[in-house]
Amino acid sequence: MFGYALQRLGILFVTLAVASLVVFGVIEVLPGDAAQTMLGATATPETVAALAHKLGLDQPFAVRYWAWATGALRGDLGLSYAYDSPIAPLIVERLAVSAPLALLAMAIAALVALVAGVYAADRRGRVGDAVAMVASQVGLAVPNFWFAILLVLTFAVHWRIVPAGGFPGWGAGVGRALTALVLPAIALGLVQAAVLTRVTRSALLEALNEDFIRTARAKGVSRRAALWRHALPNAMTPILTVMGLQFANLIASAIVVENVFVLPGLGRLIVQSIANRDALVVEDGVMLLVAFVIILNFLVDLTCAAIDPRLRAHAT
Repeated sequence: MFGYALQRLGILFVTLAVASLVVFGVIEVLPGDAAQTMLGATATPETVAALAHKLGLDQPFAVRYWAWATGALRGDLGLSYAYDSPIAPLIVERLAVSAPLALLAMAIAALVALVAGVYAADRRGRVGDAVAMVASQVGLAVPNFWFAILLVLTFAVHWRIVPAGGFPGWGAGVGRALTALVLPAIALGLVQAAVLTRVTRSALLEALNEDFIRTARAKGVSRRAALWRHALPNAMTPILTVMGLQFANLIASAIVVENVFVLPGLGRLIVQSIANRDALVVEDGVMLLVAFVIILNFLVDLTCAAIDPRLRAHAT
């Protein structure tokens, strides 16, 4: 297990390095001039050139990338052009909204998918199975932003149970803050649960057809016990793998959902920074999201290897 973990850790560092180069390169070639955006359309070319030199925007690509990457490793994320303040506190402030939102949405997706997937597998070919599969198909077809708007119209505008948008801050109380995150988390989580439900059902049905399940049943183990105690643990490897991949989709969808609900999260900060041509904030924010996904998949790999020793054997 230790050798497998070291191997995956090496892949993690290489992936992060390549991802940082891709993120920096893609954002740097975007059209627009940060100095021109900051000074306005009426600024003279000389003034724009002077500001670009002051900000280091006239440096070669390799020099700017090295300064950005080494600064990030030291914890220095640079200075925001638009906010005229250090980027690190801006990101930390926005993560206080985005991180709980992502965790809450993933918890909703996992809970709904496990319950629905196990229910469908236990009732294969029956009405309950058909209902669960139809519901998951609808979830796959529904865009996050449309579902988010529908939730706002229903629960905030019509029934007035929860606020339509905004975030009061954690200082206003945990209850009020979580209430503001409920609808966005549901909009993110239920759509992701649709895919995970199908994966859970398929993995469980495959496990239920294995010889060890037939042996357990022959020894007198009930179908329900065989499902929960034997089939589900053996089906967790593909389920966890898909959950790790879904987290990337959840983060991408969160950018749209945060704008629908006017949440001051990291996704909204990135969108505003793109509009302001604040390249450093965009690079730092996107790279942080990419790092989250890469590290989460690394942890999923280790978890799957701990559950299934065959994965460690194939890696060596």
